[in-house]
Formats: sequence, structure tokens, C-alpha cells
Amino acid sequence: MVKLVDTDIKTREVTHWKGLHLLNFSDSSCSQKTRIALNLKKIQWTSHSINLGLQENYSPWFLGINPRGLVPVLVHDGAVHIESNDILTYLDNTFKDRPLIPEDKRDYIKKYLLLEDQLHMDLRTLTMRFLVPKTAAKKSPKKLLTYQENQGTVSGRKDPQKEVELKFWRAFERNGITDTQVIESFNKFRTVYHTLDASLEGNQYLSGDQPTLMDIAWFIYTDRLSDAGYPFSSLHPRIHTWYRHLNSRVDFSKEVKSNIAITLVSKVLKMSQVLRKRTLADITKTKTNHS
Repeated sequence: MVKLVDTDIKTREVTHWKGLHLLNFSDSSCSQKTRIALNLKKIQWTSHSINLGLQENYSPWFLGINPRGLVPVLVHDGAVHIESNDILTYLDNTFKDRPLIPEDKRDYIKKYLLLEDQLHMDLRTLTMRFLVPKTAAKKSPKKLLTYQENQGTVSGRKDPQKEVELKFWRAFERNGITDTQVIESFNKFRTVYHTLDASLEGNQYLSGDQPTLMDIAWFIYTDRLSDAGYPFSSLHPRIHTWYRHLNSRVDFSKEVKSNIAITLVSKVLKMSQVLRKRTLADITKTKTNHS
């Protein structure tokens, strides 16, 4: 569980915030799943938008709240929690009504939340290749320098996660996202979704007859990957049906709708990929099914 200790928090004003506050961005996958959980649990909360497109997550103000420069961040009565799956678990343990981690499924859900977390960089890889133009996605050198030089700590220690982030964005600046990266990430998802698809035989949800945090987390990934061109209907038909069912629910679907500007930019990029035969299906040599 990643909860900042008092000395980690440099933006001191948040330590005086009362109630539940979520610093988030509309199109951040981790922000989206946290908002869905808040919807399902019917928890009252205050939203604070951190615009990743404008790189507000690299401002000294935000880095003083989360030195990793990532959203979402949960502030509950002045206590600061980072890392989305830890936030989700904290919310479910703290607000007992409408539980999203049934006790008899806890180990199973924990396993697949951990796996989802381990694939986060692969989701970013496919997002940055197929949904966001490189010119819009790359980070300002000045902002990256601010991020690199920020001396923030997590649990009172220098945080190794910062180097992971810097390594990704520096490589992205040099090479973009390569076909090799695309294929590697695609194959990881294909392996996991094969297992998840099998788990839906005879079940409406991934861990039984009620939606859990596992469904929320993998719904977000499925939505993002569907938008990137992953062929769920042909490769994982049960997942395709499960996703369509959840997407018909307003408490899920309203949190994954992009604004008009982002939608238009993404659409233009995808049209270009189709014309150049550089879609996800082209690169991975998979067949699509548009049913």
C-alpha cells in the first residue's frame, strides 16, 4: 500500500483538505477505473483535474503531492495515497458498503490486479502508438528536467519509479514506439485475455455473478485496447460480450468518454494508419472481426 508519509508531502495545503479528493485526468486509464469504483460504491468525493495534455503533472505543485508525477492521487482527510490499485483497495477497505473485493475472492482478484498493474506500461505502449500522435504525446524537455530534478521522496526514500518513467519518455522521444514493442505488448495481452475469456464461461463477470474491482480494472484496459484496434470479437468473444455489457452501464461508460478534441485527433491518426496499413492488426498480423 503506497501512502505518503508526512515528510514526502511538499505541497502542504493538501494536508488540510477535509473529505475525499481525487486528483485525476479525464483520459487517464488509472483515473477512469478509480472514478468507476467511486461511482459503484456511491462515495461522495471532490474532483481536481490535472491535465496530462498540458503536462500539469510535472508542475512543482503536483510533484509536491505525488513525486512520481502520475494520476490519480487520493487525498482523504489530508492523507495522501498514490498508485491506483492501492487507492482502489483502500477505498474498498475504508468504505464497507457495496464491497468490490468479496472476501472469498480476495486472493484471486489481488492476483489479477497485480497482473493488470504489471501490464500498465504495455497499455501505454499501445496507446502512444495507435491513439496519440507522437507530437502530442512527447514530453517537453523543460518539464522532464523539472521532473528529473525534483527531490521528492516516497516513504521517505528516493523513488526508483522515477527512473522507469524517465527511461520510457526518453526512449519515446528518440524512437517513438517500435513495431517490436507493439508485438511484445500485444502478445502479453493476448495471453492474459485468453485466460480471462475462459473464466467467463458460465459467468457474467470475471470473478462470478457480481462486478468487482477486477472487472473495473480490466474493463478500462479492454476499452482502451478496443479503441487502439485490438480485435476482441475475433480473439476473445466472451470478453467482447462482457465488455459490451459493462459499456452499456452509465456508471462505467461515462468515465471512458474522451472529449471532442481528443476524439478527433485520435480519429485522424487512425485513418492515417489504415491508409498506410500500419494498424495494430497490420503489425501483429491478426484478423479483425467487426461484429
